[in-house]
Amino acid sequence: MNQIFQEHCRVLSQEELAPGIFSLWLQTEGIAAAARPGQFVSLYCRDRQKLLPRPVSLCEIDRKTGALRLVYRVTGPGTGTEEFSRLATGEEIRILGPLGNGFPLEEAEGRRTILVGGGIGIPPMLGAAKALTAGGFRPQAVLGYRDNLFLKEDFEARVSVVTATEDGSCGWHGTVLDAIKGEAMDPEIIFACGPRPMLKALAAYAAERNIPCWISMEERMACGVGACLGCVCETAAVDDHSHVHNARVCTDGPVFLSREVVL
Repeated sequence: MNQIFQEHCRVLSQEELAPGIFSLWLQTEGIAAAARPGQFVSLYCRDRQKLLPRPVSLCEIDRKTGALRLVYRVTGPGTGTEEFSRLATGEEIRILGPLGNGFPLEEAEGRRTILVGGGIGIPPMLGAAKALTAGGFRPQAVLGYRDNLFLKEDFEARVSVVTATEDGSCGWHGTVLDAIKGEAMDPEIIFACGPRPMLKALAAYAAERNIPCWISMEERMACGVGACLGCVCETAAVDDHSHVHNARVCTDGPVFLSREVVL
């Protein structure tokens, strides 16, 4: 069981990377030391009418300084994420974490590895890239964008990057899978986060090649700690506890082996 902390974290900095996409650095006491790439934290709003915390994936973990980087999208006016976007340096926010499991990056040892991110699923893959390169691995990154190329330069500072855009404005015109096939990549393991259609396509591609594909599921969450069962996903096998084809994304995930879930 992961150790979970509830802290009032100080804002170190915040900037808008692209329209509606914000990068937030937070100072923590225990969360950064315990966190792993692929996990997430829950952020609490100051507005008492917004009772439920908002889950945000970890983009970067700096254990030396005890800092976390969160890159998130504002989902609309009056939302919790819109409130977070107004946080200024020196202010505090209550967060809970680290939550969920992380990517089993040790599985990349000795394997040709690609990291795939799509949309707001790109940020957690940066943390994975940072951890893998620090461990001496040399993965490739495939990033899928609709328009604004946020975090692209951060990836390029660490790994080789291939991009895919819906309008063809940068890189391959199409999906991340189009880019993988177009570049004639030959992966032996995949780590991915993004929208469900992207994950489904990658899972099918991995199944055809008989290689492992670890995916981070994006689901709406309420409690974030497995109590409310609000983020259940369908699994291929029956759960030993509940005896049904279900798993909780917040605690059993968000990272799953693709063949273990139904997409």
